[in-house]
Amino acid sequence: MKRRMGTLARALTAAIMVAAASLPSGAANAQSSGGGLSDLFANIFSGQKSSPAAPPQAAPGPDGGPPQWSGEDGASGHPLMTASAIREAAANFDNCLASMWPDAARRNISQQSFQQFTAGLAPDLRIMDLMDSQPEFTKAIWDYLDVLVNDARLAKGREILAKYKTQFDAAEKAYGVDRYAVAAIWGIESNYSTQMGDRSVLQSTATLACIGRRQAYFKDEFLSALEILHHGDLRPEQMRGSWAGAFGPTQFMPTAFKRYAVDADGDGRRDVVDDPADLIASTANNLKKDGWQDGQTWGYEVAVPAGFNYMLADRAKAMTIAQWEHLGLKRAGTQGFPHPAEKAYLLAPAGTEGPGFLMLQNFRVIMKYNPAEAYALAIGHFADRLRGGAPFVQPWPRQERVLSRAERLELQQLLVQRGFYRGEPDGQLGGQTREALRGFQASIGAPTDGFATSEVLERLRAR
Repeated sequence: MKRRMGTLARALTAAIMVAAASLPSGAANAQSSGGGLSDLFANIFSGQKSSPAAPPQAAPGPDGGPPQWSGEDGASGHPLMTASAIREAAANFDNCLASMWPDAARRNISQQSFQQFTAGLAPDLRIMDLMDSQPEFTKAIWDYLDVLVNDARLAKGREILAKYKTQFDAAEKAYGVDRYAVAAIWGIESNYSTQMGDRSVLQSTATLACIGRRQAYFKDEFLSALEILHHGDLRPEQMRGSWAGAFGPTQFMPTAFKRYAVDADGDGRRDVVDDPADLIASTANNLKKDGWQDGQTWGYEVAVPAGFNYMLADRAKAMTIAQWEHLGLKRAGTQGFPHPAEKAYLLAPAGTEGPGFLMLQNFRVIMKYNPAEAYALAIGHFADRLRGGAPFVQPWPRQERVLSRAERLELQQLLVQRGFYRGEPDGQLGGQTREALRGFQASIGAPTDGFATSEVLERLRAR
């Protein structure tokens, strides 16, 4: 299960997605599921399925209000996502809530708090469409980076770093986590607190705890949200966020809040929404507990030599920087590698035509925050730029057309027919598809970079 569903700059969604596009159901990071641009990234390179950032266009509700549930079966085909199952569960919503009181009591939530915070809750069935919407188009990684790492956001990030220098100093000293990484997460997840989502966390998690295909997971999130309110860390009006329950400037799920939130300023509350000290320290604590290495960067942009064996570009095939250098990889630009003994794996997100990256331990830590390699790359690069670093040196293959969902599905089906892919075709290009593509590329004598292009699709069609 995933633990955080980031809203990740909602207002930019329209600029990133093709009209009427949506993303697949699932989640935003290695332990979460939700909505927003965090989820967009999970659909590019990771094997995880991501959640919708921009659902299919729905008619407004009564009196021009929010869109209503479509009333249709979910695209996942899960039996709990059929229209009849959703209606039946919605009709039983009050009984479902009441049945959770014994579990709440075991978490030391008082009956008064339980009644207070569940009174008047009603299911938000529109979430069912968001959970199960399917993607038609996605953008290429270079388009995401263009939008997320831009001059305006960098300027705001530098303002934030200066304004809260004291808080960043304290967090960096306490946790040994790079302030620029924390500031980058803040900037990309919520555009510095300006785009955090407006759904009630209690209503969203209660809906998902009682209706749909991930009830056990969201029951824990709902009960954790009640714990937060019962303890007085946050008020209900502060707990507003994505449709899946992520809230605050750096998008904590309720269970993640319980694990990582800290009271940095000693006021008796862990306020990751409106208290900069708590927000910065809690985000740093999250990264630290996930294995952040003090003083280490996230990775290096590298030039990959012609004829390189891209079968080595695998997260499981880490080697020392010195070993990679022996294979002909060089750091892009004029600098060398400062620590040849560091272990890294090679990421080639755009195949042979784009830049390569050697990823260190801290990149893996960022991927625990969100399991998409594209997201982690955006965070790492944004942090470097906030520190004063330069843009990437090598060009992206901007001439490449991103495959539509129908084409991605066809590509997987053809790989199945050719004996290279053993998964279930779903139109989502994760690690299993990449491995299958490499196998096909090897069979035709092409570079084994696993990059899905229209040319590769044509070669598959011709076989």
